Amino acid sequence: MATEPVISVRGEAVLEVEPEIAVVWVSVLARDKDRQRAVKLLKDRTARITTQIKEYGGAVEKLESGLVTVRPEFKDGRARERITGYVAQANLTATVADFGILGDLVIGLAGQEMVTVAGPHWQLRPGSPVHREARLAAVADATQRGREYAEAFGGTITGLIEAADTGLLAPQPEPGVFRAALAAPAAAGQPYDAAPEFDFEPAKQTVRAEIEARFTMTAPSFGT
Repeated sequence: MATEPVISVRGEAVLEVEPEIAVVWVSVLARDKDRQRAVKLLKDRTARITTQIKEYGGAVEKLESGLVTVRPEFKDGRARERITGYVAQANLTATVADFGILGDLVIGLAGQEMVTVAGPHWQLRPGSPVHREARLAAVADATQRGREYAEAFGGTITGLIEAADTGLLAPQPEPGVFRAALAAPAAAGQPYDAAPEFDFEPAKQTVRAEIEARFTMTAPSFGT
């Protein structure tokens, strides 16, 4: 019995989609000559910032606390010199689902004393259905390529031997990402004379999928 010819193909899919979330990083600082007072200042300041973020309700999908550090400062920046004070720092990560509040959120946080804001970083959710759509599109592309190759040889595909997922590539937001790093005014407690407006344009997310497939086909017909 003759062995059926085999066609090996690679299916690919590239989708350009809107981001689903935006991540904003917030760093809160406190500085004082006394270690305990620096920690207390940081605690109070972080609590105010946390409350400010939570006031946006469901527009902020998630708020997470990050690394907290307390370090001494030395005269002339050299550790062998005497300690002149302490710097305490706390980090927060806000995941924003409603992009309409981003400008107000970033500007509002940046207007606070001893606060640095960085973002937004546009993303898809880890379980986004877009990833499935990309995989299915790659399968459809592989199947179509198999049919076209078989037809080119005068036959048709008859079955699937094997399909191997070559990996879903990670989204590549960097080309279109806008990152803003905004710090509060140097003078404590001095608000902006007029609150600026800041609009963000969401960066498209690129999702790629690839699959390798092997199909059997009918005996080729090359004509005369």
